[in-house]
Amino acid sequence: MSVLLICTGRDPQVWVNAIREQQPNVKLYVYPEAHDPKEITYAVTWRHPKRVFNKYPNLKVIASIGAGVDHIICDPEIPKSALVTRVIDEQLTKDMSTFVLALVLDKIRNISLHHSEKKWGPKPYQTVEEENIGIMGLGVLGKSAALNLSKNGFKVSGWSKTKKHIDGVSTYHGERDLNDFLKNTSILICLLPLTLETECILNKELFEKLPKGAYLINVARGEHLVEHDLLEMLDKNHLSGASLDVFRIEPLPQEHPFWKHPNIQITPHIASITDPKNAVNQLLDNYNRMLANKPLNNIVELKKGY
Repeated sequence: MSVLLICTGRDPQVWVNAIREQQPNVKLYVYPEAHDPKEITYAVTWRHPKRVFNKYPNLKVIASIGAGVDHIICDPEIPKSALVTRVIDEQLTKDMSTFVLALVLDKIRNISLHHSEKKWGPKPYQTVEEENIGIMGLGVLGKSAALNLSKNGFKVSGWSKTKKHIDGVSTYHGERDLNDFLKNTSILICLLPLTLETECILNKELFEKLPKGAYLINVARGEHLVEHDLLEMLDKNHLSGASLDVFRIEPLPQEHPFWKHPNIQITPHIASITDPKNAVNQLLDNYNRMLANKPLNNIVELKKGY
């Protein structure tokens, strides 16, 4: 029983080293090096070529090396017999929470604006108590970000597909609650999983339901955002600005209008980065569980997309 590593857009050697350091006896192949597809029972992947898994008749598990699995479930021909798993990394979760807090503080205290305008002098700013933070997505990352913001004195609301309870956070769920969630949100943070239902959810119709002057933070996936709708809402001054860490095309092309827009702040998908050593602990634990016919951890429900 062998492991196949497919790591598009990332350095596979980092993952090879981490796997071999922890479990040297694992028979590991790095795609597309020569191997017998019949040997592969466990695939560790990031952005694999679509339909590639059709070649592996004995594949039992497809393991994402990150928290997101949209790069897996977008493949229309994932083998029905294979389980899909993801990584839930405590450090990654903390990193996301602190990054979101940093963006919110940067916005309300005009930190980046002072530098870009090159003007010496104070600006009026919102206090923590005056902001209404709204988080879309209350999974592991969204819940952690909500609790961290609440702990720092912000009024926080959260919206999710299904009903959730989080101490200190006003929660909304489902389509019927979305308008009520949006109407008082001054800073909207997207931490939704990317599914067929959530793709393009950050669009003109949604933005128009936010108060005039609201601010957008997207640290989920670029495909959540309809880019031309954001530009239109900014140019109409309905939205005051946006901080974007994720994009439909990455790296973001230099000619993209986001780079030149004065009210858009760009970061290069750095909100939280999976640490290979932490992730490999979970990946190998599930591999060994598979070998021992034990239940796996962090299994994804494909119909839900998370």
